[in-house]
Amino acid sequence: MKATLKIGETCSFAYPIGRERTVPAFYPDAPEFQEMPEVFATGYLVGLMEWTCVKLLTPHMDEGEGSLGIHVDFSHLAATPPGLTVNVEAECASIDGNRIGFKLKAYDDRDLISEGKHERFVVEWDRFNAKTAEKAAAVAAMQG
Repeated sequence: MKATLKIGETCSFAYPIGRERTVPAFYPDAPEFQEMPEVFATGYLVGLMEWTCVKLLTPHMDEGEGSLGIHVDFSHLAATPPGLTVNVEAECASIDGNRIGFKLKAYDDRDLISEGKHERFVVEWDRFNAKTAEKAAAVAAMQG
């Protein structure tokens, strides 16, 4: 990772919420989810918060690097129906080697819908992918 990332750096990201990002769409094969209201799913909120942090980090990555989410700790305070836009604000809160901490808030067109923390770990993709392939091969050998 380049030395350009600084604590306090921010990124904002706006994302329109469609029906495909609601609870019933989250796991279409889960009958329990099909009975729930058509509002922005918490699982998609997690992904949107992570995506915003990735956007903040991307300009600071060296070639062949990326980041992986390693911890999430935020609320989901208010329901967002389809048709509204969610705006996420991320701030770099800590840098500890390859471990990067963020403070986050998310708003829809009316309410604060989430706030909390997230951590990501910077990795070299080639090394990460090799370890993942090794793990998959070991499991396949055990099963096979």
